[in-house]
Amino acid sequence: MLIGYARASSTGSSLDMQRSALIAAGCGKIFAEKCGISAGRYALEDALALAGAGDTLIVGRLDRVARSADELRRILATLDAKGAGFRCLEQGGLEMTAGAGRPLLDMLAAVAGLETDIRKERQREGIAKAKVNGVYKGRKPSVNTDAVRSLHRQGFGPVEIARQLGIGRASVYRALS
Repeated sequence: MLIGYARASSTGSSLDMQRSALIAAGCGKIFAEKCGISAGRYALEDALALAGAGDTLIVGRLDRVARSADELRRILATLDAKGAGFRCLEQGGLEMTAGAGRPLLDMLAAVAGLETDIRKERQREGIAKAKVNGVYKGRKPSVNTDAVRSLHRQGFGPVEIARQLGIGRASVYRALS
């Protein structure tokens, strides 16, 4: 069986193009999710759990399945241990079952890791420059749920609580739920 996996990094992103490519590749089952860098990837776990001997996990791009070369190696080892294959559509249809596939996948994963490191370095440089210019305020403080609930008990509505605490109205609703 061909098993597809698609991932978008944010809830505002679309999975349509990835799904279309996986359907065109013949995937009988597609697992898809929208999750950021710190969220668990439960659809990927489900796809790996389903994969068995003779199956192939197919992804559109390597950065959709793994966030680092080490993570890619762990995923490939998991598939290997189950007798399952791996194919990446956008990176030349790479297959880990092909002779040159594994070393090429390792090389591409290393390049992707380098790109991530470069992007993070640029971000750190941008933040440092913004701090020097007095533009960077840092991460917003987390919502003080006790303060939100206290104001709510005092009879203030969500809009007024948000204004008083300098937070978004949606944050007030989340703190009250």
